Amino acid sequence: MEMKSIVAVVLVLPFLALNGKAQEPVIYDITKYGAAPGADISEALLAAWKEASSSENASKIVIPPGTWILSQVRLTENKAPLELEIQGTVQAYADPQKLPNKQGEWITINYNLSLNFINNSIIHDVTTKDSKNFHVNCIASHNVTFQRFHVSAPGESINTDGLHLARSSLISVLDSIIETGDDCISIGDESSEYHIQNVTCGPGHGISIGSLGKGAQEKDVTGIYVKNCTFKQTQNGVRVKTWPSAPATLKVSNLHFEDLIMDNVSNPIIIDQEYCPWNLCDKSNPSKIQISDVSVKNVRGTSSTAEVVTFACSSGKPCQNVEIGDIDLGFVGTTGNITTICSNVKPTVTGKTNPPLCDSPAAAQAA
Repeated sequence: MEMKSIVAVVLVLPFLALNGKAQEPVIYDITKYGAAPGADISEALLAAWKEASSSENASKIVIPPGTWILSQVRLTENKAPLELEIQGTVQAYADPQKLPNKQGEWITINYNLSLNFINNSIIHDVTTKDSKNFHVNCIASHNVTFQRFHVSAPGESINTDGLHLARSSLISVLDSIIETGDDCISIGDESSEYHIQNVTCGPGHGISIGSLGKGAQEKDVTGIYVKNCTFKQTQNGVRVKTWPSAPATLKVSNLHFEDLIMDNVSNPIIIDQEYCPWNLCDKSNPSKIQISDVSVKNVRGTSSTAEVVTFACSSGKPCQNVEIGDIDLGFVGTTGNITTICSNVKPTVTGKTNPPLCDSPAAAQAA
């Protein structure tokens, strides 16, 4: 049986409080259901979960201290408040192909973690390490808070987004550290009222809205707030990315980026409506996605690229009502002169700005 000592997800003293207010819980210890160190605990965990989730009383499932092997589980709905407390280390198979259904989702609560169709929940104190794909996938959920998450993966790992959030509303990500090889947080379509605060990102690709536009049925994104976050040597800071020559006509609005620190970051602030990561795109038609009501305030630190601010908006749907101010970004690269690029946008510039904003040839041409 091939294992790694810490693979895919390690949950260190987490408390996944699902669906309800705090009560004195009934304890369900997996060792009472046949779990033994060194053996697969999937059946024991599922047995404990089945009993606890059917209870009308608050419950807590406990995985005691030690090292435990878990192949794959799908944890279904619960009737009353339910906590899963993991006091030790849970190991996954090193090779996802050895999972029973051959998929990359390890623990699914209905990719290290798939947390879909969840309402009114707080998920906190979780560490997820070296996922083969997205670390946390949260889809079709409402009023969920992720707090004190620690995501860890090599900076060169592909498609290892820390948290991928989409088709959800009222989602908060708070007080977390995300170190990965792709977006620290990626936001898909049909997203509303996301609050991301006190997150440290890096390495990684930053906090991204998109990519958007490839699916004709994609729905609007509105109310995204990123505040008091730090980016360390990331490929981007805060980013919006939409595809050119794509069918979707959704709107992206009410984006607010405030009180951000950039530490040697490429592209600290970027709207890219000609997103084409492999240079194999059809750019004959501009993006049909309207971006509006954007504010960027109090961003400071250093950029490793000369273009510290890039607003590359769509020529077919120019960005509207964009405000930027109190920017202080220095260039620490070795080639080029510090600049900002603004195309198909006429932003309102407020407060002190270093460097001067939107005075590049592209901005003059757009004006």
